[in-house]
Amino acid sequence: MLTAITKRAGRLRTTLKRATAVPLMIRGSVWLTGLLAMGVAWPEELLASRWLGLLALFALWPALAPAGRGGSAVALVAVAGWLLDTAGFDARVALWRVLTLAALLYLGHTLTALAAVLPIDAIVNLDVPGIWLGRAAVVILISSVLIVLALGLTADLGGSAFQVATLVGLSGAAAVTMLLARMGRRE
Repeated sequence: MLTAITKRAGRLRTTLKRATAVPLMIRGSVWLTGLLAMGVAWPEELLASRWLGLLALFALWPALAPAGRGGSAVALVAVAGWLLDTAGFDARVALWRVLTLAALLYLGHTLTALAAVLPIDAIVNLDVPGIWLGRAAVVILISSVLIVLALGLTADLGGSAFQVATLVGLSGAAAVTMLLARMGRRE
């Protein structure tokens, strides 16, 4: 068992020696966006306690192993914190928090995807993450505008028409997700 630990430590040391700046910067950004998402979502009372250290360690998971399930786990922990804050601590649902949390979760997701395909020792021009982040910023901006517009329409619609539209939208999102998952398995 001791030899396995020393082998892993040796591999980690070799990996860190070979690491280049841009992949390390991207992995650091994965950690930071996960930590910020949890900071926006979780109740302030819990963030001021020792839970912050545990959340910071948990946010390291997708940064260290981006090809695994860490990104999804961090997103689920952030959403659980949001539910705990709004349902358990009776926090007011503010639009800025919802938009910020959604933007950070998307940004963390897309940075994790970039970190997963980018070897830690790759020599990368800064244009690569710049273009990647530019596309993510466009998606976040368009989504935010659409959310604000949709919320403005909810005041006008209301009633059963709004409920039907919500169910149709959720069904469409579920259908697209299943289609993409099926297409991903074929390849």
